[in-house]
Amino acid sequence: MTQARHPITRRHALATAAALAAASVLPAAHAQAAWPSRPLKMVVGFPGGSSPDLTARLLAEPLAQALGQPVVVENRPGAGGNIAAAQVARADDDHTIGLMINGNMTIAKILNPDTTYDPIKDLTPVSLIATAPLVLSVPATVTESGAAYLAAAKAAGDKWNYGTPGVGTVGHLGMELLKSRAGIAPVHVPYPGNPQVIAAIIGGQIQMSLLPPGLAMAQVRGGKLKAIGVTSLGRSSLVPDVPSLADAGVRDFQLEIWNAVAAPNSLPKAHVNKLATLLTEIVRREDIRQKIFAQGWQVAGTGPEGLARRIKSDTAAMTEVIQRNNIRPG
Repeated sequence: MTQARHPITRRHALATAAALAAASVLPAAHAQAAWPSRPLKMVVGFPGGSSPDLTARLLAEPLAQALGQPVVVENRPGAGGNIAAAQVARADDDHTIGLMINGNMTIAKILNPDTTYDPIKDLTPVSLIATAPLVLSVPATVTESGAAYLAAAKAAGDKWNYGTPGVGTVGHLGMELLKSRAGIAPVHVPYPGNPQVIAAIIGGQIQMSLLPPGLAMAQVRGGKLKAIGVTSLGRSSLVPDVPSLADAGVRDFQLEIWNAVAAPNSLPKAHVNKLATLLTEIVRREDIRQKIFAQGWQVAGTGPEGLARRIKSDTAAMTEVIQRNNIRPG
C-alpha cells in the first residue's frame, strides 16, 4: 500500500512545485510587460523652442499614447547638450531617456576629456530620429558656382575666414574636414551662435560657413545669403535646388547633423527594443514625417543597430579631424 501511494504523492509534489515556480515568475513577467509603470522622462539638452526641444515634443504625445503613460519633456540646457546627456547616462530609474544631437553621442569625450560621461560606454542607442545636411553658405553678392568659389578660396589661402557657433561644433569640425578635402585654408572665427555667424557673412567679415538648412535657406530666400552646396552625398530633399559639394568637385564628402533618442546603459534591452519599435513607427507616420520635414529634417527612423552604425562612422571621421587639428574646447 505504501509503495503504491508513493509515486502518486511524488508526482503530485513535483507538479505542485512546478506550479509554484511558474507562479513566482508571474510578477516579474507582468512588470516587464507593464513597462513603463509611471511617466517616462525625456531629457533635452537645449532650451524650449530649440530644434531638439521641438523634436522631443513632437514625439512625446504619440509615444505616450503608445506606451499608455505620459512622456514628460525636461529641458536641461548647457554645455552643448552634454549636461542633459550626463543626466541620462547616470539615470538608473528605468524611466529616463534623452533626445540628443550627434555631438552628445559621438565625440563629446574625445573633444573634451573632462566630459563627465562617455557616450560609448554610458549611453545605449535607441533610435536615429532625423538627419539633415549642412549648407555651405556665402555672401549673397557671390556670382560664382560652387566649384569656382572653392577655387577662389583655394587661391585666397588664409586670407579668407569662415565662421561657426563655436569650437568643436559640427560646423567647425565640418569646415576643417572640408578644408582637408577641398584643399582650402580659411581661418576659423568662432561666434556665440549662428545668428552672429550669419550677420558676419552679410557684413563681409567672413566668407563662408556651414549652416543648418532651415537657417541658411531662410536667409537665401530673403536675399541675404547664397547657398553653393550641401554636405550630403547627393542633392537633399530638404534643399533640392542646391547642388551637393560633390558637384563642386569635393568627392565622397558627407556630413550631417542628426538627432536621436538614447537611454542609459542600465535600461533593459527589452525596454530599449520596445522604444525603438514604437519610435520607428511614429516617425514614419505621414503626419509626423511632414512635421519633422517642416522643421528642417529628413526622417531616419532606424533602430538601435542603425544608430550604432552612424555613431561609429561619425565618431571615426570626427575623431580624425579633432586629433589632426588638435582641437580642444575654448
